Amino acid sequence: MAFILNIESSTNICSVCISNDEQMLSIEETAANEHASAITLLIEQCLKGAALKITNLKAVAISNGPGSYTSLRVGGSTAKGICYALDIPLIAVDTLESLALASYHKVKDDTAYYCPMIDARRMEVYAAIFKIDKGKMILQEPATPLIIEPETFKRFTDTGKRLILSGNGASKCDSILTSHLIINSSILCSAQNIIPLSIANFNMGQFVNAAYHVPQYLKPPNITTAKNKL
Repeated sequence: MAFILNIESSTNICSVCISNDEQMLSIEETAANEHASAITLLIEQCLKGAALKITNLKAVAISNGPGSYTSLRVGGSTAKGICYALDIPLIAVDTLESLALASYHKVKDDTAYYCPMIDARRMEVYAAIFKIDKGKMILQEPATPLIIEPETFKRFTDTGKRLILSGNGASKCDSILTSHLIINSSILCSAQNIIPLSIANFNMGQFVNAAYHVPQYLKPPNITTAKNKL
């Protein structure tokens, strides 16, 4: 049995779950923007729900971004601390691939393009394009910051194939992308979505170095200057 703690902290909602192989045993999530104050409590609740001790864990998997700079750092630092304390491996799962895979499992369209997207403020998203080839999710276009405009995905809809959106950036497209071929799957980031990829990496021994691993931010953090106090 491979008990894995899965942590998804890419967006404004943080969720954690414990899986045994591909079976989810328990899951918890925060309210918006409560990552730092709640993540260790969520882990404790998940362990209790799965009737496990933290020493039963065989690995920790994190959703690796792209996403919120601060949120990713909270998830990553928590995961690293547990891995160091228990001397267990760290697994990094691509956030966008996990969304695309969850969308495919919901829609089950082998001919469609899958476009997971994470909100990057204003009308910008972090997005990638995937396709299914022989039952496997294949990256067609790598993750990049993208401005949503009416013609953004025309090259895909011109093929006559559906474009399946997912992630918390997808709702930005509802009033701008009007093609009937563009479908919002309503799949959002969740720790349960990273289970198939985390167990696959675990079984293949594909781990990252906890000391040096850095999440996929894509862009530097948005740092504002503090206003002078009176």
